Amino acid sequence: MTRKVTLSPTVGKLMLLACAMLWGGSYPTAKVAMSVVTPQWLMAIRLLAAASIMLILFRKQIVPYLNRRLIVPGLLVGLTYWGTMVSQMTGLTMIEPGRSAFLTAAYCVIVPFTSWLLMKQRPTARNLLAAALCLTGVGFVSLSSGLGGLSISVGDLLTLLCAFVFSFNLVWLGKFGQQIHPVALTFSQFVVAGVCCLVGALLTEPAPTSAWLQPDVLACLVYLFFGATMIAQIMQNVGLKVTPPSQASLIMCLETVFSLLFSVLFYGERVEAAAGVGFALIFAAIVCSQIRFGGRIMERLSRRR
Repeated sequence: MTRKVTLSPTVGKLMLLACAMLWGGSYPTAKVAMSVVTPQWLMAIRLLAAASIMLILFRKQIVPYLNRRLIVPGLLVGLTYWGTMVSQMTGLTMIEPGRSAFLTAAYCVIVPFTSWLLMKQRPTARNLLAAALCLTGVGFVSLSSGLGGLSISVGDLLTLLCAFVFSFNLVWLGKFGQQIHPVALTFSQFVVAGVCCLVGALLTEPAPTSAWLQPDVLACLVYLFFGATMIAQIMQNVGLKVTPPSQASLIMCLETVFSLLFSVLFYGERVEAAAGVGFALIFAAIVCSQIRFGGRIMERLSRRR
């Protein structure tokens, strides 16, 4: 008689924490990789490789949904994911990884308002408080050294655009995920976004070179493809089964903190006082938003990577 092994809640939380660490490490890792590999080439390889592996592993969940009903949902989630990734990766070439992580995380605060626009679900007073905290935090992040004035760079604006577009992606994933198997929907998202990145790379970016084969660049690519995508996704899916959504969402918030920590330790990012206050306010806004929408946000996050 085979004894069924049950995962303990503690192990599940540790897996989610490890997942947040892997995702947090993806920001400085991608920054290093993009010193050689251009943004759309990086995302094209990552997304199309992920889609290929998904098709092999989850063929039974994907193939039955490959019909006309998938076209519009697949295009909507794929194009918004492409816009998210391009704006985020391009912005990351211009700003520090920790800064990018916190500005990207503003999507947690924006989602309820996007849901209001698309799904007619009114935001609550808690959402308004989170939005106020987030905007204040962004203001502090944009303050130049010495609190001498606002200084919002193109990289900052692109990263905030990423957060805005990603909020639409998450709302549509939540909507269409009720009609289409989430795995099939994620597969279509990766394919559409990956093809768009590939076309964009062929038209606007230099062709691959031998520099891509440098050991440090290859190590970064392996980490992004397997660590921050496949392994993190598996640990997240397993950990979510034994962790309450409200607790899981708070653990996953630590992605931004780990990103800043790793960027400071290994990439040499410097955090000025004003930016530190801004990061703390943005994190508080994320926590405020997640406490109310923990279950819904985590359902959408499970399809993110």
